[in-house]
Amino acid sequence: MLVAALGTACSSAESGAPDKAEKAKTGKGAEAAAGALGTAAERQKAAQQARLAAVKKWRLAKLPLLAPAAPKEKPEIETRDGFEVYDHEEEELPPVFTTIPTEDKVVFLTIDDGAEKDPEFVKMMQELKIPYTAFLSDYLVRDNYPYFKGMQAAGVVLNNHTLNHRYMPGLSYEQQRQEICGQQDMIQKQFGKRPTLFRPPYGNYNQDTLLAAKACGIKAVPLWNAEAFTNRMDYREWDRDLHPGDIILTHFRGREDWKGTMPDMIRHVMKTVTDKGYAVARLEDYL
Repeated sequence: MLVAALGTACSSAESGAPDKAEKAKTGKGAEAAAGALGTAAERQKAAQQARLAAVKKWRLAKLPLLAPAAPKEKPEIETRDGFEVYDHEEEELPPVFTTIPTEDKVVFLTIDDGAEKDPEFVKMMQELKIPYTAFLSDYLVRDNYPYFKGMQAAGVVLNNHTLNHRYMPGLSYEQQRQEICGQQDMIQKQFGKRPTLFRPPYGNYNQDTLLAAKACGIKAVPLWNAEAFTNRMDYREWDRDLHPGDIILTHFRGREDWKGTMPDMIRHVMKTVTDKGYAVARLEDYL
């Protein structure tokens, strides 16, 4: 009986030990989970406060809307009706388009050439976390590659806008190929990555342009559906409005060309976009 009692006592003690350990483990897990939730909430609050501070600092009229998460499946991009060239489909030439097919209420900001190199603009876009895509022409950027390297380091994708910004349909196929492939080589050499997007100067192109672009490794030719300035927006469509997926064009320009600066242009663009209920999304997330 004594042996049995001792055995029973040992058995009871042993069976209770795991319960205590499990409770302790569960308690620590709950504390860790609560701590993680608290940390995430704190991070979210801090990020929101930083955005509000940046909006105030850069004198935006409103807090920009946040873009939704990038789509899991990227939309199929086709050439816009009326923008085709001869044998476009048969030659499998890069699609030419002005809008990304999406139901998300987003637009995409693209900036061309590279003439103005305003450090305040880069700082503004970083602090506001507004995504944009650059299309560079070498004759305008070669005097300050580091400016655009800093932009790239902040997550901006640098794309092809030809070496010398010439009117492409006025050139031979070989001349166009030199303009496009030469800029591909330059961007790869200076910035380490060969572009897949190309925008022809002035938005003008012909079959040779797209044949040359394809030969140089270009996958798509985004044009634009609206153009932004410091004091207005110009629209391609008859309704003079923005639409889901519209690509907005603007330029690296300053007071020599505009009645204002690049930060002034961004303030106007963001007021227009936000007032209309749109967020600025990253173009490459949809291509």
